[in-house]
Amino acid sequence: MPDSTTLSTSLRINGTALTCADIVRVARNGVPVHVDDDALKRAGRAYEIARDSGAKRAVYGRTTGVGANRHAVVAADSADQHGLRLLRSHAGGSGEPLPDDVVRAGLLVRLNQLAAAGSGVHPRLLRALETALREDALPSVHARGAIGTGDLTTLAEIALTLAGERPWAGRSLDPVPISPGDALAFISSNAVTLAESVLAWHDLRRLLRASHVITALSYRALGGSPEAFSEVVHAARPHHGSLYCAAEMRRILGLGTDAPAGRRLQDPFGLRAFPQVHGPALDAADALERVLAIDVNAAAENPLIDIDAEQIHHHGQFSTAYLALALDGLRAALHHAAELSAARLSDLVEPDLTGLSPFLAAGPAGSSGIMILEYVAHDALGRLRHAAAPVTLGTAVISRGLEDHASFSTQAVRTTTSAVAAYRTVLACELIGAVRALRLSGEDLPAAPVGSAFAAAAERLPHVEEDHPLSGEIEAAEALIGDFSEF
Repeated sequence: MPDSTTLSTSLRINGTALTCADIVRVARNGVPVHVDDDALKRAGRAYEIARDSGAKRAVYGRTTGVGANRHAVVAADSADQHGLRLLRSHAGGSGEPLPDDVVRAGLLVRLNQLAAAGSGVHPRLLRALETALREDALPSVHARGAIGTGDLTTLAEIALTLAGERPWAGRSLDPVPISPGDALAFISSNAVTLAESVLAWHDLRRLLRASHVITALSYRALGGSPEAFSEVVHAARPHHGSLYCAAEMRRILGLGTDAPAGRRLQDPFGLRAFPQVHGPALDAADALERVLAIDVNAAAENPLIDIDAEQIHHHGQFSTAYLALALDGLRAALHHAAELSAARLSDLVEPDLTGLSPFLAAGPAGSSGIMILEYVAHDALGRLRHAAAPVTLGTAVISRGLEDHASFSTQAVRTTTSAVAAYRTVLACELIGAVRALRLSGEDLPAAPVGSAFAAAAERLPHVEEDHPLSGEIEAAEALIGDFSEF
């Protein structure tokens, strides 16, 4: 058992209270976990009900085959091996190994779902997941093999690793017995897809927060008008995301009622419509968080063991349409936000808008300055545009026609992860342009967060006026963006 010090600093797992922030802390910061004793007792009771029910009636995956084999009855004398056969047959993933942080997050989500006591697995599997997280013993699992109806291949590989039939990626644990009936109960989950979705959501939320700061720097470089962020303007059309975005811009820029007028009667859309375009991305990220908060605490296994009524229910809770659609909507909104960032970069290289030289060049006539950044930004924007295409418009008919719908949430989160990386590059290009324009103009920034952000960027980004390769600066800007989420 963990000692008292460990318990006081660890994350308590009870199946009902896990947050997205908790998952990130465990996956990337190594916060230890401890399964609540009451949750273990409830899981034990679910195991007993599932075991006893299987002796009285047909229970999908326990006394029968799975998929189109649902009516095939498992012979009593082979029940002990049925679970292992099921795991071995389903552990057929392919592709690259999942990153360590995704595996940690997946183990945690699955542990928390099992602690919700609806699966009927033996409690020792909860202890095994707890130990794996505490010891940072990670299974090596493949990325491909799920279509949004359960991470069957990935979870089967994890289960076989716990059972001692597959190699660990690093540190290893003693094998854990797989009880009859544990197999389907363990793999009947979308835990790994949810885990990757949480990490993508976290990274994107940081970028969306940082976008306010980068846009504020561009606003100062372009001499923007404060009217676009007016509280009166946004109260007249009070969408939550745009209200928040406009308020953040006023805060970061230090705009009060006496804010100086901009250089123009109306700014380009990149500034003027920023709250209206960025707001939907903020709202979409919030919507995704709400879906994730439900699903990571859900007893969604099929069949569901109801320990209060001592009943077993067969159902379709394996479907992840909510998650897939939330991810699709988020990527579409993100693409619009990224388009505005690329538009602001184009504004920053335009002399009519900045009063500076074309492409912010500072060398002899014909110098290119940061001209190439537009190419880099639109390359990334093109990748993001491709990733923004909805994955939920297709489906799959498998298992001899019995399973005739799939959400493809796993593919949705992979393209979301790709979109996040592309958005980071677009923002980095805008950041370099805004900082360079402010340096060349000698703009006197106010004692507000925008001034602190410029100072931080000026310290991290080199100031080289003559034409030079910008690759290193793009990498530095991408690394810096995460810090901007805290301003």
